[in-house]
Amino acid sequence: MDVEEVKRSGLKLMEESKAAILTTIDLDGFPITRAMFNLRNKEQFPEFSEFFNNQQDQFTIYISTNTSSSKVTHLSKNPNMCVYFCDTEDFKGFMLGGSAEIVDDTDVKKQIWLDWWKRYYPKGLEDPDYTLLRLKPKTARYYYKLNQVNFKL
Repeated sequence: MDVEEVKRSGLKLMEESKAAILTTIDLDGFPITRAMFNLRNKEQFPEFSEFFNNQQDQFTIYISTNTSSSKVTHLSKNPNMCVYFCDTEDFKGFMLGGSAEIVDDTDVKKQIWLDWWKRYYPKGLEDPDYTLLRLKPKTARYYYKLNQVNFKL
């Protein structure tokens, strides 16, 4: 597969994966991995499709989380993060990595907000425990049928 074909397949995985598998580095230097909402999934989160279609960088990832979470603590010490999208039935995967940042832009946070998230952030959009992470990846790795393609973004 050439890189352009891999990019198209990777974007498709981003739009179809049920979860975004997020890895950060803990304070002792060990990777910690957990499943997160895949806000790029068009079936689960159709409300965000237009937002992601209008992004300048088609591979930018947003993750909502609690400010009090270990993820935020980890990223404050080491901003390196990767997110993995996969098709578990076909053993196809796409991993993006780079330095994460906390989104302070209220306008962006409003665009990546759903009212039912109040169960996680009781004070709503303005809840100080609502954090939005952004990953503008620098590296990508695609895997399918014993073929691996690595590339820079």
